[in-house]
Amino acid sequence: MKITKKQQIILGVVLGVAVLALVFYPKYRVADELDEVAVVDSVEVEEIAYKYGIPEDDYNVKYGIVKPNQHLSYILSDHGLSQKEVYELSKSAECVFDVKKIRSGQAYAVFTTKDSVPHTAFFVYEENPKSYVVFDLRDGYRVYRGENPVEWKRRTAKGKVESSLWVAMQNCNTSPQLAVVLSNIFGWSIDFFGLQKQDEFRVIYEQEFVDGNGLQNFHVLAASFQHGDSTYYAIPFVQDGEELYYNNTGNSLEGAFLKAPLDFYRISSRFSNSRYHPVLKRYRAHHGVDYAAPTGTPVYAIGNGKVIAKGYQARGGGNYLKIRHNSVYVTTYMHLSRFAKGIQVGSQVKQKEVIGYVGSTGLSTGPHLDFRVHENGKPINPLLIKSQPKKPISAANMPQFTVVCDSLMRELAEL
Repeated sequence: MKITKKQQIILGVVLGVAVLALVFYPKYRVADELDEVAVVDSVEVEEIAYKYGIPEDDYNVKYGIVKPNQHLSYILSDHGLSQKEVYELSKSAECVFDVKKIRSGQAYAVFTTKDSVPHTAFFVYEENPKSYVVFDLRDGYRVYRGENPVEWKRRTAKGKVESSLWVAMQNCNTSPQLAVVLSNIFGWSIDFFGLQKQDEFRVIYEQEFVDGNGLQNFHVLAASFQHGDSTYYAIPFVQDGEELYYNNTGNSLEGAFLKAPLDFYRISSRFSNSRYHPVLKRYRAHHGVDYAAPTGTPVYAIGNGKVIAKGYQARGGGNYLKIRHNSVYVTTYMHLSRFAKGIQVGSQVKQKEVIGYVGSTGLSTGPHLDFRVHENGKPINPLLIKSQPKKPISAANMPQFTVVCDSLMRELAEL
């Protein structure tokens, strides 16, 4: 039968449609199926909850706090481990964590299986809010450290001093520990022991958080302190690879200390937590530096300050002086042969002003100066104190600093 031209056209269209269906239809079906499987897998992954890197839903978890006199053996024996197993676990941990350092008051967690006969799979000890130690008890023992994810949150605070800066921080629902941070920053400009009522502070800062709980770690982004008739600013700026705080004119807020409290000396004894005492013939802490020098060598104040103590200790420091330099630092000068003329409690002294003379009074085997430094009430190594003044903002960095400073001062004004 002869096929007409019209029939040929129709037949060609039908065949074309059939070919297209065969070529494309299976591919669309495979793609649809793959997409559907991928979505299901994604949902399953997102639903898994982890704690300390462990899939929490796979185990029963019991949280606790280490009690006084509790140790690893005591805790784990309550969860089915024998003394031998605890010993082997302790040996496995030696290169990672000393189990003798488990302290009361710290948190821990025990993960047990959901079997008909449950057994302990993990023990996790929190060294601090940020880090923890995992004891993996499955198929042999493995001990490793981990860290909780941390988050820095931006915060602001503004308040007025009524009784103390510490209380003022509490009144504006801010951690009082921030008061210590501010006193360290402004310590060379403001006497925090002489704050006046209605002195005002404003601060923009970041605080570190773990699991929504705020830690006592702060980074001040900008601050101002209105003390009496003056307003002081603290603007952080990185110069020469170091971040320091500057006032609004670009001068560093950090003051200077002399490298040593006398000119001619040699160090005869250094800062130590266990030094053999030449007189007492036993080991004890020596939280200072001894400078051997001839009797009568002038002793200087290492920085501006106020004399807060002057006295004599027969079985201790002999003739001694204490100077408070700011709300952070106090220095002590011991075994003096005599004091400089006019030095009394309450005297204001200048950097490198003579305050006394080297001697061997008190418990001493020879003429020397026992020099001590306390930072926020705690003894620190005098040789590590910052002794050189920090540079102001350089001419090259001043344009950039000005932009940063103006912006932060506006933010503080708007709080």
